[in-house]
Amino acid sequence: MPESRRQMIRSLAGGGLLLPGLLSELTADDAPKSAIANPLAPKDPHFPAKAKRVIFLFMTGGVSHVDTFDHKPYLTKNHNKERRPRQLYKGSDWAFKHYGNSGMQISDLFPQIGSVSDDICLINSMQNINGDHFGATIGIHTGSATFNRPSMGSWVSYGLGTYNQNLPSFMVISPGLPYGGGQSWGSDFLPVLHQGTRIIPGQEPIANMHRRGSSGLQNTELDILDFFNRQHLKGRESDTNLSARIKSFETAAGMQMAAPEAFDLAQETKETHELYGLKPGNTNGFAWQCMVARRLAERGVRFIELIDGDTAVDYNWDTHAKMSTYNRLAKNVDRPIAALIKDLKARGMFEDTLIVFTTEFGRGPYCPAPGVEGRSHHARAYSSWIAGAGIRGGLTFGESDELGDNIAKDVVTVHDFQATILHQLGIDHERLTYRHAGRDFRLTDVHGRVVKEILS
Repeated sequence: MPESRRQMIRSLAGGGLLLPGLLSELTADDAPKSAIANPLAPKDPHFPAKAKRVIFLFMTGGVSHVDTFDHKPYLTKNHNKERRPRQLYKGSDWAFKHYGNSGMQISDLFPQIGSVSDDICLINSMQNINGDHFGATIGIHTGSATFNRPSMGSWVSYGLGTYNQNLPSFMVISPGLPYGGGQSWGSDFLPVLHQGTRIIPGQEPIANMHRRGSSGLQNTELDILDFFNRQHLKGRESDTNLSARIKSFETAAGMQMAAPEAFDLAQETKETHELYGLKPGNTNGFAWQCMVARRLAERGVRFIELIDGDTAVDYNWDTHAKMSTYNRLAKNVDRPIAALIKDLKARGMFEDTLIVFTTEFGRGPYCPAPGVEGRSHHARAYSSWIAGAGIRGGLTFGESDELGDNIAKDVVTVHDFQATILHQLGIDHERLTYRHAGRDFRLTDVHGRVVKEILS
């Protein structure tokens, strides 16, 4: 059976069958690396940007708005009273308090996020396009609840490129899988280089992150591989997928130099570990995710997503059975998220980093019978928040009705949400398009408006 090209290169280089003169001749090709289009080269935005990067915090399972960020005294007052047959009002199990100079109301689940409430803009009028987990999850990520489409991080990578060519432009730190699975960070019809690179917390967050052999041998192999790739590219320069695939080999090699340092939290001070609530040496938990996110942001990664929750185990925000699970879930993320904001501010990065906290939908204000502990899906109204990079801190925008059932004022659809995030990055969501199957596609499809009321 004939050897693969990679096996051939390895045997030639490793076995010394390529004489130095011949190797020089192969690598001195008339098409230099610079002649190959770099899909990840930094690109100018459509207009001056407030944000250089995004840290996207996604709580998988559907966070109940009426138990976290959308205070509904009416539900508490009428708890267990019948609204109609098999529909009883269900009040929150947690009290709400006013925080900050703005008096923003946040439940006892998130006291640390409450401590940075003057830095965040709370949106209590979110509305998704689908009421099941899969459709709502890919809806908030891709703009479509029914068809495979590129994720927001992939669109940002495609539109803006990245600063650090040794790290992927879009990275996703996800111990488990959200309901949308890998489609949540997929690139679909965009060049595959723009797909999110998944990071799994642990001793080796990325497979093969460390070199297995000598650097000299590996560099020789990569030089020869690059030669053959450039030969193959001749006459096919218009093939963006081919250029992206070639670039992916370069990025993978660069990651073996840059990634180990980026994930080395031993470089962080004792005070920083204490801020996040992370024990030195621990490589798990949302505190680890948040600290790594800040380090990746410092190193030029354009879009960083942190996912909390795993649909394969009993650990996510999907609470049909009982709401008490929130005590454990909220404690895991509350301090690290607040620490991330404080850390970015201390390092002068808050002004150009957009921090987004969201989920696929909220939870219903009713239950079918007395004593039912959980809540059902609710996409008509829920809460999210955004902070940093030109967002008005301390603002509560939009309102649901007194039950948290429907939007009463200033609806923000997922497409509005996406358009606003792109806008802060200097991208006009109507102009960021990709030609596929005979038509131009965009993240927001034919919808979306920038929510200018929340911009400073």
